[in-house]
Amino acid sequence: MPSIRASEASSAAPAAPAPRPDWLTNLPPPEDRDAFGPDDVRQALASTVRSPRDMRIFLSPAADAFLEPMAQQAEEMTRRHFGRTISLYAPLYLSNHCTGGCAYCGFASDRSIPRKRLSFAEVDAEVTAMRRMGLDEILLLTGERGPHADYDYLCECVRRAARQCDAVTVEAFAMDTEEYEGLVAAGCVGVTLYQETYDPLPYARFHRWGPKRDYSRRLDAPERILRAGMRQVGIGALFGLRDPWTEAFDLYSHAVHLRRSFWRGGVSISFPRLRPEYGGFTAPFPVTDRDLARIIVAFRLMLPDVHLVLSTRESPAFRDGMAGLGISKMSVASRTTVGGYAAEQADTPGQFTLSDERDVVEFSAALRRRGLDPVFKNWDGVFCEA
Repeated sequence: MPSIRASEASSAAPAAPAPRPDWLTNLPPPEDRDAFGPDDVRQALASTVRSPRDMRIFLSPAADAFLEPMAQQAEEMTRRHFGRTISLYAPLYLSNHCTGGCAYCGFASDRSIPRKRLSFAEVDAEVTAMRRMGLDEILLLTGERGPHADYDYLCECVRRAARQCDAVTVEAFAMDTEEYEGLVAAGCVGVTLYQETYDPLPYARFHRWGPKRDYSRRLDAPERILRAGMRQVGIGALFGLRDPWTEAFDLYSHAVHLRRSFWRGGVSISFPRLRPEYGGFTAPFPVTDRDLARIIVAFRLMLPDVHLVLSTRESPAFRDGMAGLGISKMSVASRTTVGGYAAEQADTPGQFTLSDERDVVEFSAALRRRGLDPVFKNWDGVFCEA
């Protein structure tokens, strides 16, 4: 299949940009990033009470020379709130059927790939295989809603996984509040849903067709998730689609809004970076390791008690370096194929290529060499009678 360039991302007629919500439009005026200097960075690092302006400073060019002291302070904050631990989870792709046209995704509906959906018996076998690996937090993933993998199918998969695992989360299509309530009843404790990009113009460009093209419905989904009583919501941006510094600030603003509005629920933040996929999409805004490291460190300096998550998209060297430095949760032994844990080899291509292919034992050993403890479960159910 020929490579898809950013300029070819959408053949759809351009639509009027979706309105951005008040919490994203009524932000403090964005100072020119080049207007900040070394003294601004020093003052931000010395602050004990930080404001959105400090986040802008940490994301400015002036802060690049301060990455080392920023990282040291971020590591101290991470240890203060999470100790010397890294929480581990793994994804399980239930289906690669998709009705969406995301230009950057290997599962988009115009990809000529073998399509598969796990049967319920296969779901049971995959979860059993993951439990044998020591995993106890599983993230169930599907493509956009369709006849092959609809809401009822996802709910049943949650119920089956929850029989074996203490923490079952999902990453799937945006839903209504009532549907999220149904997932909670089925045993789901968290939902991950990335906005991909917070700018409505590139959002429309890269989401060529399908339900996900609705920018506002996607952006409002984390609020519906928490309103439904879900314990945790995970948000993120797909770095590489847009200027990463602006994207990072919008992602930070989203996290702040959710924490203020739904203080009983938990928020985690992921930092996926575009990886090669079957369609050949290339990132219009490549993000270097140093750039991503500074973005993660900036988030830890601003949000010291929030789980920051890093996946196996990233290289072993980068993941080892960021573990405990700001990152407090990581995926391990991941498969981006449909299934792939119970069988020696999956019979479908992955959604994207992985960089860190270490198994649970090898990755856990790497964490311990760095003085960190891999955590597979740090919660338990408690029932009280009046």
